[in-house]
Amino acid sequence: MAVQGPFKVACEELFPHGLGVVGIVAELSDFDASTRENKVQSRDKDTGLPVWVVDVIDFDPEARERSFKVKISADTEPVMPPVVAGSPVRPVVLEGLTVTPYLKEMGTDRRTQQQRVKIAYSLRASGMAAPRQQRATDSKAA
Repeated sequence: MAVQGPFKVACEELFPHGLGVVGIVAELSDFDASTRENKVQSRDKDTGLPVWVVDVIDFDPEARERSFKVKISADTEPVMPPVVAGSPVRPVVLEGLTVTPYLKEMGTDRRTQQQRVKIAYSLRASGMAAPRQQRATDSKAA
């Protein structure tokens, strides 16, 4: 059986401790089509929608890699969730989240002269929203 991505996954399953936006939403440049004078925004190869990029941080205190970029395919620039008073990050839920595994080259091992690789993941979404607030009745039912 050939297993291929992207895999659809709920944000809450992938990030059970939550996720936060750091920085701004920006256009992802199409490096092949852009020139120094004329920047061209990348387009999703499947949908044709413009691609945006945002930096996020995983709230899991034991996460190996805590910050990474997420590509969002959307007609218009995604709106960031509201600021939470006293916090440098904005809690977020990624909508339409998919994960695509790939092999990332890590350089050459000096002892064996062999190429080192690791499994990495590319995250894409169709949008982002503020996390819904858990109601008191929800927490009592758990």
